[in-house]
Amino acid sequence: MTMPKRDHGGGLDAAIARFGGTREGWLDLSTGINPVPYPVGDFASDAWSALPDQGAFDRLEDAACKLWSVPEGAGILAAPGASALIARIPSLLPAAEVQIAGPTYNEHAAGFRAQGWNVVDHAAPARVVVHPNNPDGRTWAGLDVDRPLTVIDESFCDVMPGDSLIELATKPGVLILKSFGKFWGLAGLRLGFVIGDPELINRLREAIGPWQVSGPALELGARALGDLAWAEATRARLTQDAARLDQLVGAPLVGGTSLFRLYDVKDARAMQDKLAQAHVWSRVFPYSDGWLRLGLPHPDRWGQLEAAL
Repeated sequence: MTMPKRDHGGGLDAAIARFGGTREGWLDLSTGINPVPYPVGDFASDAWSALPDQGAFDRLEDAACKLWSVPEGAGILAAPGASALIARIPSLLPAAEVQIAGPTYNEHAAGFRAQGWNVVDHAAPARVVVHPNNPDGRTWAGLDVDRPLTVIDESFCDVMPGDSLIELATKPGVLILKSFGKFWGLAGLRLGFVIGDPELINRLREAIGPWQVSGPALELGARALGDLAWAEATRARLTQDAARLDQLVGAPLVGGTSLFRLYDVKDARAMQDKLAQAHVWSRVFPYSDGWLRLGLPHPDRWGQLEAAL
């Protein structure tokens, strides 16, 4: 049976089919991915040819623990993208009710429903929050985690590390998700992490199986997570570029982060079509007529966005 396609950013092929042009000529602002990715550089020769060894996993996870100040006693697991973890986490407990306040990233609800869970708005044995939230940037300071399972998705929190809820990672039932693709701009590498309750993480480790992260991802991930100077400079640039985008768009700001901005443009689909005529792709939402989300353009592509607006 074919499952219905879920609403996401991207979909540039469909935009090209409708509005023409080539992939190279389009400016895709429909996702919240850093447009200036971490430099890939060179790899050890056996990164591509050898099965990853435990030392490579240790180096990656040690770098992650240092960067995110993971508290002693919390578990950590690297995976081929946060989405792989999102799909697995609902199988950790028997299906019941899970509280997911919307609107938010829809893969969480989809993952729980696929495992037989009922997604609700009220208090429930399990809860998922996206911190900061996608698409409106809402944060969840003072979060109550006194339940069997609390998932805190911090995929966009690397732009605001001081707001991380990582101190909750030692609480029973807490799992904190981290993405590599967003802030480091290498979504195609497929690398993510879960940090938290060691018992739950060990069960995820068994479910995912060995060698779950590729050799190149292990090597590049460890290198990037340890490059604190790059991270600091990147946060400064993203903050400046987000402010520039706000001024350029001129519409009321609903929220967002320095990786994506959410505007109320009254008629979002008309604005999306207008931008698409100039081969700029944006994100609209099925639950709002007015919300338009834009990521940041590459520094060399601001002119295309300015012309489109």
